[in-house]
Amino acid sequence: MTYVHTFFIALIILLMGILCLTSAEELIQTHLGQKISFGLGIFWVLRLFIQFFGYSSVLWKGKLFETAVHIFFIAMWGYMSIIFFAAYFN
Repeated sequence: MTYVHTFFIALIILLMGILCLTSAEELIQTHLGQKISFGLGIFWVLRLFIQFFGYSSVLWKGKLFETAVHIFFIAMWGYMSIIFFAAYFN
């Protein structure tokens, strides 16, 4: 069951990326695209929230590589959130 859920989560993220690469103009300029961008912004803000509160600091604290990865993903999810909300409020 975990493999199936992981597969579909990865598939959705891949499809989000393909949507952004192939339809960036529509995401910014149309009302439907802006609503989709807003939804994706909410998705990434929730993911950022989980990065802080969903994972135990025991997993990364005091470990150089894991801390670097943790910080990288905080930056990544923050960036994604800002980009999609900017597309919505543009």
